[in-house]
Amino acid sequence: MTQPAGRVVCDITISADGYSAGLNQTEERPFGDDGGDGTGDRLHAWMFDTPDENRAEVDQLAAAEAFIMGRNMFGPVRGEWDRQWNGWWGAEPPFHAPVFVLTHHAREPQPMAGGTTYYFVTDGIESALAQARAAAGDGDVSIHGGATTINQYLAAGLIDELRLHIVPLTLGAGTRLFDGVPPLNLEQVKSRSTTLVTHLTYRVLP
Repeated sequence: MTQPAGRVVCDITISADGYSAGLNQTEERPFGDDGGDGTGDRLHAWMFDTPDENRAEVDQLAAAEAFIMGRNMFGPVRGEWDRQWNGWWGAEPPFHAPVFVLTHHAREPQPMAGGTTYYFVTDGIESALAQARAAAGDGDVSIHGGATTINQYLAAGLIDELRLHIVPLTLGAGTRLFDGVPPLNLEQVKSRSTTLVTHLTYRVLP
């Protein structure tokens, strides 16, 4: 069987102590106690306050042909889908590609403006990856987060390239990258620092 040409990559912004979100997340404060207003304004300031300095990395975030995210990243609705929540990104999300959302509760696909369609996957991370690979063709699949979802894929040995965006603050507690992940063998591919962030790219070795 021919292996797909595209890679499985992930991009995630973390604090210097490894957290992608703080404690006490709510719908009004989706990143919880994140050192700012709870919306990730400090964690993700590199994207919005200094986009020109980080243009290559910002563009890279949307370069995949299919995306996978956990339900917690998709939104605050828990349990059955008791309201028509369509993500944090408005009527025209920035993905412009299929997005596979991991959930325990079935839901019909949700087309959005601009080419994004959300597909809701109830049978696990490997099924979501198989569907995303099929949708991506020769393109990359991005495991978009959050950290808990990325940790599952790392633990299963399913990520080829890990792109970390490390910001100069600590949170002390919250949702942490690498929790529950066995030791990894990483090869540094590149690193670059700008005013608000250090970008690190690692190849995940067998």
